[in-house]
Amino acid sequence: MKLRDLAVALGCEIFARAGAGAGDDGGLEITGVAGMEQAAKDQLTFLANPKYTHKVKQTRAGAILITEPMDGISPAQLISANPYLDFARALELFYRAPRPPAGIHATASIAPSARIGENASIGPYAVVGANATLGRNAVLQPHVVIYDGALIGDDFYAHSHAVVREFCRIGNRVILQNGAVIGGDGLGFAKQKDGTWYKMQQSGPAVLEDDVEVQSNACVDRATVGETRIGRGTKLDDLVIVGHASRVGANTMLCGQAGLAGSTKVGDGCILAGQVGTAGHLSIGDGSVITAKSGVPNDVPPRSMFSGYPAVDNRQWLKTVAALNRLPELQKRVRELEAELERLGGRPRSPDNH
Repeated sequence: MKLRDLAVALGCEIFARAGAGAGDDGGLEITGVAGMEQAAKDQLTFLANPKYTHKVKQTRAGAILITEPMDGISPAQLISANPYLDFARALELFYRAPRPPAGIHATASIAPSARIGENASIGPYAVVGANATLGRNAVLQPHVVIYDGALIGDDFYAHSHAVVREFCRIGNRVILQNGAVIGGDGLGFAKQKDGTWYKMQQSGPAVLEDDVEVQSNACVDRATVGETRIGRGTKLDDLVIVGHASRVGANTMLCGQAGLAGSTKVGDGCILAGQVGTAGHLSIGDGSVITAKSGVPNDVPPRSMFSGYPAVDNRQWLKTVAALNRLPELQKRVRELEAELERLGGRPRSPDNH
């Protein structure tokens, strides 16, 4: 693809470098995209984070997406308001994951009462249970299992070994990566007098709204009663666990190994970084960010940034960490002062000391 055509497709402008017009750079042939360190002379790269600006002069890329023109660099420059987003859009122009053809494989097991939408592709050994519904253009890769009564919208894509349990509800354009489990039993047990655990029926479905993606081996547990709900456009990373009866708002991101205990409420537009854990029955307000490995025992106000364990305001946490880093120095200073006091205390008092 010529760079000029790529610029049109992305809505970007080619910067006319000194000694070369925009038309000269526009004829550059672009065959793919790559990161700055890996890109070749026929590939497009991007600069989104200013801290990596120094790498621009080292890249061999033929063209770069950038917010403002730069002098003294070799790649052709595409001026973009959002280089990372435009890089993602460019990637789609050069790579499309293969889509299996429509049809039901001979080894798939489809209940007679299941309703399958048009143009569905159901792979080897996939299972669709009784009274389950699949919308149009669904793709079930091999060994996907849809339990009885599940209701799934259009353009659903489930990779191998994904599972949707009984009576769960899935919106349109939902993607389940390999091994994702939607609607597995939550941790609902009542302790008996003899110390054993009595299993409680988990009757409430998990609900995934439109445009949700659940990545590999993540779990959204069903509720004891009521429902567990993931809001529109939210993304769950690998190995995330959403506990029973939790509610996650729209366009939120839960990063790898984050865990929500039961009945946690997370607002719209939040980010929980890797390995964040929450106690149950608490709320995280809209637009909040919880930094990696933080433990959240209490409610978090909207538009906050919290860190640490127990999680507190990020500025307070940074001050605490700075103080912790000074502890060895402070400990040494205290010992020196104690020694000085002991030395001074052992001297005979002068006549002037009263």
